[in-house]
Amino acid sequence: MNQITIGDFELSVISGGTMRADGGNMFGVVPRVLWARICRPDDENRISMDTNCLLVRTPDSLGLIDTGYGDKAPEKIRRRNCMEDGAPLLQNLNNVGVSADDLDWVILTHLHFDHAGGATTVDDSGNLQPVFRRARHFVQQFEWDDALSGRAEFAGAYHSDDFLPLQNSDLLTLVNEEHEIVPGITTCRTDGHTRGQQLVRLISKAQTAVYVADLCPTSAHLRKNWTMAYDQFPLTTRRTKPEILGEIADQHQIMILPHDPDAKIVRLQRSERTEFEVLPPV
Repeated sequence: MNQITIGDFELSVISGGTMRADGGNMFGVVPRVLWARICRPDDENRISMDTNCLLVRTPDSLGLIDTGYGDKAPEKIRRRNCMEDGAPLLQNLNNVGVSADDLDWVILTHLHFDHAGGATTVDDSGNLQPVFRRARHFVQQFEWDDALSGRAEFAGAYHSDDFLPLQNSDLLTLVNEEHEIVPGITTCRTDGHTRGQQLVRLISKAQTAVYVADLCPTSAHLRKNWTMAYDQFPLTTRRTKPEILGEIADQHQIMILPHDPDAKIVRLQRSERTEFEVLPPV
């Protein structure tokens, strides 16, 4: 299921590009013998992933949550991660009749390359430019500060080419904690994966969907202790994830997973064995 309607909102998962990532990094301290039963790795220990961006059509706006990895990554990185050529997000948007200039707003849940890389590109003259030139882009203040801090522990985590052009083109809005983007769509800082990561709640006519970002990247990460080596604050993730997933399950909300190649839009229920499990599609 890649598309759903909640109230007056139309939600469509649009791939920002498929990729493969090291399974050890994706599951952190979880032993390989456990996670490999669920996510079968290839000969280089990589697992299949997607970058599930969310196209949101409201009665008065068109927006996007996250932008995939874009077209700027060096060939070595693209080859290592089996990334698609070109700009897959733009091609996939075009396939559903949407152009870059149609978007009114973009939410970047955090500024890692696989979520923010597609927000900018290099033009024919070699200059960095925003891709969504009409859209207001929303980022948490903590995330922005960390991404530009130059701290040694963030080396390789952030690439300023992915997001500085947004500020230079006056398309950036920095937010703190909860912030309403348009009526019914609110961001909320979760910390954990990064200090400034934000999830997005979409509510229309008493129906709720939650884009959980890398708080829970795939359906294999539903257990509280199954966190990524990429998490900057793994103990925070372990505390926050069960609270948010519990709310989603108990209130029969919809969850959008950012990296699962198969289970993209799901519903949850609690499970004695695995804490949470994905319900069969309706």
